[in-house]
Amino acid sequence: MPRVSPPRIAITLGDPAGIGPEIIAKTLSTWHGPSQPLVIGPVAALAQAMARLGIYRELVHTSLESSHSRKPDSNTITVIDTGTGAPPPPTGIASAAGGAQALAALKLARKLARQGMVDALVTAPLCKEAVRLAGSRDFIGHTEFLATADRPVRMMMTCPRLTVVLATTHHPLADLPGLMDGDGIFDTIRLTHDALLRAGGRSNPRIAVCGLNPHPGEFGPEESEIIAPAVERAREAGINADGPHAADGLFGRVGAHGTHDAVVAMYHDQGLIPVKLLGRMETVNVTLGLPFVRTSPGHGTAFDIAGRGVADPRGMEAALAAALHWVGAPRAREAAG
Repeated sequence: MPRVSPPRIAITLGDPAGIGPEIIAKTLSTWHGPSQPLVIGPVAALAQAMARLGIYRELVHTSLESSHSRKPDSNTITVIDTGTGAPPPPTGIASAAGGAQALAALKLARKLARQGMVDALVTAPLCKEAVRLAGSRDFIGHTEFLATADRPVRMMMTCPRLTVVLATTHHPLADLPGLMDGDGIFDTIRLTHDALLRAGGRSNPRIAVCGLNPHPGEFGPEESEIIAPAVERAREAGINADGPHAADGLFGRVGAHGTHDAVVAMYHDQGLIPVKLLGRMETVNVTLGLPFVRTSPGHGTAFDIAGRGVADPRGMEAALAAALHWVGAPRAREAAG
């Protein structure tokens, strides 16, 4: 059944010492989408960024319920303030204060999304070091924090020329051989297939699967004993997957010639380096496996340029557009899960 109500999109401010407040202010100051996005975070940091940029918009402090009745209005930005009156932390520096404020916004956003009170989350970048300085020593990243224990989640990074899904996320390289798991790789292929099928409109998406080692099969048993059987299992399930491929040659073929619709990479940098190189500011992170839609820009906090007014908002714009696409796509919730 087609969606009849406007999508309810929440945007977390990220680390207030980074570029999150700036790119959100720039994006929403010219926003004309189907509904008014709701910003969750410390309002003082957003106001500070707007003042630096010379953006004059009314910050409307709101509850969740009243925010969704508001029509898109480029003269206002609606905010749920999680800053508890604290001043913004120093710009461009990882601090416990910045980490605590970023995590408070993310916790509220997660609660609202899990309760079905928003349809999608768009998360501005936070600093893991800052969150840990605030006392959350076990914090790994947005993807893991938003996950539930009963459903596998995966990180999809996508741009117009390349889509990559990671079999593992934020782990030391030394741990990777022990993390190779046939069921986990199969789940990654399956989630990739479902996402492409349902949100992308592809009838028979082609998925390439990377090996773990250089020259797959020459330097370790992971390809023959774990990855290849997972690919075969996916094929038996009707999924158009092939591999394991040598990553160094595969990404060039996919990016330049579109030989596949997506690539399943075994680890973080194997997949993210090529997609960020090709996509630059158009790269968007989509979390697969959640019961709600979550997207984010493909970049970090950029402390080195924070507060200077030069941050490029195209990543946030792309993430917001992707969230709207996923919410509006047929069976979007199932595609994200």
